[in-house]
Amino acid sequence: MERPRYFEDYELDEVRHTHGRTISETDFVVHAGHTGDFFPHHMDAEFMKTTPFGQRIAHGTMIFAIGIGLTASEINPHAFTYGYDRLRFPKPVFIGDTIHTVLTVSALLPDPKRPGKGIVTESCRVMNQRGETVMACDHLLLADCRPA
Repeated sequence: MERPRYFEDYELDEVRHTHGRTISETDFVVHAGHTGDFFPHHMDAEFMKTTPFGQRIAHGTMIFAIGIGLTASEINPHAFTYGYDRLRFPKPVFIGDTIHTVLTVSALLPDPKRPGKGIVTESCRVMNQRGETVMACDHLLLADCRPA
């Protein structure tokens, strides 16, 4: 859905929740094929039985891609991604886990380098079905200011 918003339209502490997505065996295989990351933590079920996790864990890059991809249900033609900061994976994701993303506007700053632009920081939390944070980062958006 398109939701046009200027920098001034964002409000500090506003929250948005995405829909959920269940992680599958196919996700593991396709992501490994795309990235070349066939590390045993993701692909070797027997090896992972010998670890404290007890089962294969999802690629962090896959959880980032899917978790952020879930946020694309809302598109703003007046802003684009400037980058991501402080990326962390505090808990593992397993096959069968369902994740969703919670975004909270945590900072609004005029862009000192670009007149007419502002930087919107969204704190992103990818959550599993137990309410645990499995990925966290800050998403920086470069947004147009409202025309004079």
